[in-house]
Amino acid sequence: MLPLLKLAGEFGEQQLQVSSAVARLADDFDLTEDERKELLPSGGTFKFASRVSWARTYLQKAGLLESTRRGYTQITERGREVLHQKPKRIDGDLLSQFEEFRDFQGRKKEEKKTTTLATETPLESIASHYDQLRDALASELLDHVKRCSPQFFERLVVLLVVRMGYGGSLKDAGQAIGRSGDGGIDGVIREDKLGLDSIYIQAKRWNDKPVGSPDIDQFAGALSKRKASKGIFITTSGFTKDALASVRDYSSRIILIDGTQLTNYMIDYGVGVSVASVYEIKRVDSDFFEEDLNNQ
Repeated sequence: MLPLLKLAGEFGEQQLQVSSAVARLADDFDLTEDERKELLPSGGTFKFASRVSWARTYLQKAGLLESTRRGYTQITERGREVLHQKPKRIDGDLLSQFEEFRDFQGRKKEEKKTTTLATETPLESIASHYDQLRDALASELLDHVKRCSPQFFERLVVLLVVRMGYGGSLKDAGQAIGRSGDGGIDGVIREDKLGLDSIYIQAKRWNDKPVGSPDIDQFAGALSKRKASKGIFITTSGFTKDALASVRDYSSRIILIDGTQLTNYMIDYGVGVSVASVYEIKRVDSDFFEEDLNNQ
């Protein structure tokens, strides 16, 4: 917030374009190209640009900056007074001296609690807590999967691969074999209705034992016997380093999915989970006001 206020102070009575401020501050912080392009976990928004935007919001709510027109901001007399005091940093404690900022934070004037702002913006905080909830859900989901029967697990992975867009409907595209003497194949996905190409699946519902290269060798042999070019090996545990390295040696393309990847795919594609709550985060639709701006 302090670098942004200083930059606005350099512009004085001129308006500061926010997009220009993002570029200037990125240069001042000596950010790498990757850091400039880093996205929020939700995607679609650059993390640094989002932080500059929130810094502007806080400063405007405290009356140190004012919005002049869409995409522009300008320092206020109060902002110049704050800069004149040469603060080492601008944080929630400093901004809380202003009633407008306390109102923005939903705090009463008589409250004495500190208002030190977190290192995350509200959007980043939501994304961070979302990740925590998702991780907890994935862990709980994996526990349920490990307790299900081997036959149910085989049907589950076939359903998941179909949900991921391979083969169309479950009736036409997927089947769980799951019988003795299946030759290391637990399911098959027909990628098209004519069955011109198929994906073979091996599913291991193991608790802690990792899948080793001998298991991958057996699966690769089953694929070779069927002249299959594509296979997916899914386990609720993990894979040894040898197993991960061995997939490069086979003529068939084999994809390995461990327990963590499995549950994340289940969450993404709605297998074994349901929606508990939905919160919409909305923003101003700039296009809605475009006509009014053009008429000015």
